[in-house]
Amino acid sequence: MKSNTLFVVGICASTLLVSCNPKTAQERQLSLTHTTLVDGDAYQFFRLVGSKVVYENDYAAYAGGIASSSQAKQLAAKAQEIYSSLIPELDSLATAKQIDFPIKGAAKYEVTTEAQTAVEREIVAGNRVDSAEVEDFATDHVASAPYSDNAYIHHVQHEAAVLKDQLQRMSRNTDKGIRAFAEANLGKVKELFALAGGKEDSHAHH
Repeated sequence: MKSNTLFVVGICASTLLVSCNPKTAQERQLSLTHTTLVDGDAYQFFRLVGSKVVYENDYAAYAGGIASSSQAKQLAAKAQEIYSSLIPELDSLATAKQIDFPIKGAAKYEVTTEAQTAVEREIVAGNRVDSAEVEDFATDHVASAPYSDNAYIHHVQHEAAVLKDQLQRMSRNTDKGIRAFAEANLGKVKELFALAGGKEDSHAHH
């Protein structure tokens, strides 16, 4: 009888220790609520940038095959090089931070419906975010027209500017892994921005 009592007490004590373990409690909470391991700013970063990189990589692949000017061809090649490298890095980081990737509902680049897709993305972005964030989420497709080198170059400059701003913000994030990712890739995106004709604003502040 005494041995049975001790056995039960031992089980209860073990259960109590496990439930009081912070790491175990955190893992249980995450499994029940699907809570991510990042703050709101970083989560927004994953949602925005994660939805852009796949689209931009596909757009670059298409532009590279149809562009007529050497500038557009060079830009498309650089864009594809950068975005294709960001996708697996973002995937690994998102997995580590328990964030779904690829981003569900993100627009996919489709040649036959490019104009429609662009409009839909802007409407969705405008409805889902605060007015202050609309500019970041909106995709600048010039006049919803068929492909042109100038339109593509302008598009890349706009998107690189958005991504550059996001990486600059994440380079100050409290999460060490996110900071490291941002710092490692900020230079690449700045290079793409400059290649597309972007100029750094010396008076800009973040």
